[in-house]
Amino acid sequence: MARETASVTVTVELEAGNASLMTLGKMLGPTGVPPFEVKRKYDAATADRRGEIIPAVITIDARKRWTMRLKTPPTASLIRAALGRAGSPQPGHKAVGALSRDQLRRIAIRKLPDLNTTDVEAAMRIVAGTARSMGVRVEE
Repeated sequence: MARETASVTVTVELEAGNASLMTLGKMLGPTGVPPFEVKRKYDAATADRRGEIIPAVITIDARKRWTMRLKTPPTASLIRAALGRAGSPQPGHKAVGALSRDQLRRIAIRKLPDLNTTDVEAAMRIVAGTARSMGVRVEE
C-alpha cells in the first residue's frame, strides 16, 4: 500500500521572539505537530526582531515532519512603523500621515523577497498602493 505524500501548509502571523502558544496550538493542533517545538524554533529565529509581526509558513509532510520559512513583516505594519504608529486605526477611521520616497524605498527593499517582482520601483508601487489603501499619502 502506498504512503500518502500530500503535505499541509499553515501560515501564521506571530510576534517575533514571543510566539503565542495558544495561536500555534489552534493552527497546528489538527496537523499533529507539537506547537511547543514550533514556538521554540520560531522564538529563537526571531529573537533579534522583537516587537515586529513575522509571518511563518509551516509545511508538514505525511510523516509529521515539518519545516518553517519566515517571511517579511506585513506591509501595513512596516508602514505604521515608518510613520511612528503602533497598531491599526480605529474602525471607520483612516490613518493619517505621509510616507517619504526614502521611507517607501526602504519598505519596498525589505519586502522584495516576498513580492512577485525583483524590481525595486515596481515594489515601491506595490507598497504605495497599500499605503494609499490605509489612507496614507505618498510623497512624490
